[in-house]
Amino acid sequence: MTRGRKFFRLQLRSGTMRLGERTLVMGVLNVTPDSFSDGGKFFDVSHAVQHALAMQRDGANIIDIGAESTRPGAAGIWASEELRRLLPVLEALRGKLKIPISVDTQKAAVAEAALGAGAEIINDISGLRSDARLAAVAAKHRVPIILMHMRGTPRSMQKGPFARNVLRDVLSGLRQSIPSRANMAWSARKSSLIPESASAKVFAKTTNS
Repeated sequence: MTRGRKFFRLQLRSGTMRLGERTLVMGVLNVTPDSFSDGGKFFDVSHAVQHALAMQRDGANIIDIGAESTRPGAAGIWASEELRRLLPVLEALRGKLKIPISVDTQKAAVAEAALGAGAEIINDISGLRSDARLAAVAAKHRVPIILMHMRGTPRSMQKGPFARNVLRDVLSGLRQSIPSRANMAWSARKSSLIPESASAKVFAKTTNS
């Protein structure tokens, strides 16, 4: 346990997740054909389920499942295609995992369906900039939401100059996201915002409640 570190409790459907006592590991599962790290490896439902269970055995505390690639240069997909990839995996994992699932999506419709299929956390790489309705979905279901900071979009993130001050860039972006979009839907005392930096910059992480 680290002295001086703040502690938080996230209330999930499956129980309480304690943040700050130790480092928690998020296992990432991309059910896409074109993600930059593992695109195509787990596009098949059975392979995706096997990998999720393997990450749990290896010590992951959360499984984050995404069905839309956001690698630099990637084109977006319709919500219907994202759900076609995502829902069979969530349904196949139902009752098999002992750790919570977060859904990596920028779309409120996808998040809504994923929460109904077993996900317990929303992970939005756009920080509510792509679809502000995600805030209302989080409030409706009383689930935590992870807000990531992304410079531009996947198609433009590599075109701008490199961030000279990564932390200032991340905090500035999140300050723009939270007041204008989050406050309209929920109280900070009822939901948790977990800022995290996305692609195109060095990873710098801060945590707030």
